[in-house]
Amino acid sequence: MDLIYITNVPLRAIVAQRAGVDRVMVDLEIIGKKERQGNLDTVISNHNLRDVEEMRAILKTSNLMVRINPIHDNSNEEITRVIRLGAEIVMLPMFRRVAEVRDFVRMVSGRAKTCLLLETGSALARAREILGLDGIDEVFIGLNDLHLELKLDFMFEVLAGGLIDYLASILRDKKCKFGFGGVARIGKGKLKSELVLSEHRRLGSSLVILSRDFNRLFESENEDIASRRFADDVRAIRTRVSELKNADVFELQRNAEELKRSVREIVSGSELDPHNGAGH
Repeated sequence: MDLIYITNVPLRAIVAQRAGVDRVMVDLEIIGKKERQGNLDTVISNHNLRDVEEMRAILKTSNLMVRINPIHDNSNEEITRVIRLGAEIVMLPMFRRVAEVRDFVRMVSGRAKTCLLLETGSALARAREILGLDGIDEVFIGLNDLHLELKLDFMFEVLAGGLIDYLASILRDKKCKFGFGGVARIGKGKLKSELVLSEHRRLGSSLVILSRDFNRLFESENEDIASRRFADDVRAIRTRVSELKNADVFELQRNAEELKRSVREIVSGSELDPHNGAGH
């Protein structure tokens, strides 16, 4: 399981790398994001191209991933710049049409790995055609924006309702690496991290984002304590992922049913935290 941590803070990137996080992501997406999420309790990043360059200088064992803007008039220039600055994986968000993905693959032109962030209703409806294109290295399913588009109350309804099962079946058939959503620290979050990780195992996912719950460590503790706890929490996730490798189909299915029950209870509750687990 590849763990992804989103940050443009050098100290946090160093801590994540030491803890064995596989990827650090710089998030350049800004076009349309404020309109979609400006009235919600979400993180709209202020990352910039200088952060890409700075992360490249820091990262030695963790890969550098960059989320760019949706396809726009200057996409070719933006993609070329982030690759020249050292991006190893380029993520395209908010695509809706086959042509956008085709253009993205053409612009990257094999200079970095391509990652699609599938998070729109249009992309969901066109998934078979889009995912049939050549040049797609991996796909990440974005639960937050997808649940907003589908007018659901809680992002993990997308998982509990079977939509990720549908997409995962397509991606497994194509032998395409994929992941979805975010995971909080073990024992944290309204929806149990253990259940979320179990779904990753059941569906064949190998990518997950560490939620903003990990950022709270740095906001509430001094540097040394936060660094140690970050490493401990990453280790706990790795341990759980390893344990799940031995889970049989019946255990995974029981966990899936428990997750569905938990999501129903959360949705029917009076206090929803729509960003539990993902954070971005």
